[in-house]
Amino acid sequence: MAMNQTLKAIADPIRRRILELLRTRSYSAGELAAQFDLQQATISYHLKLLKQAGLISERRDKNFIYYDLNASVFEEVLSWIYSLGGDNHE
Repeated sequence: MAMNQTLKAIADPIRRRILELLRTRSYSAGELAAQFDLQQATISYHLKLLKQAGLISERRDKNFIYYDLNASVFEEVLSWIYSLGGDNHE
C-alpha cells in the first residue's frame, strides 16, 4: 500500500466524511453527492482518489456503481497511525 497516497486521500475532510458514510452501507455516487453541497463531478473526483488509495472499492449493479469501504485497508492505515504513538498510550 502506498502510504503517502493513502494519507493524502484521508487528509481531505470531504473524503473522510465519505469514508464515514461508507462505514454504514454502500452508496452510489449520486447518493453521496446528495449528502454534500457538491456537484456529482466533484464527488466522483474524491471517489477516484479514495479508490486509487485502495480505501474503497466499486461494484456495478444494473445501471449504478456502488461504492464500499475497503475495511481491511482502512484498518491497516489505522494500525499504522496508532503505531506512531509508541508504547505510552496515556
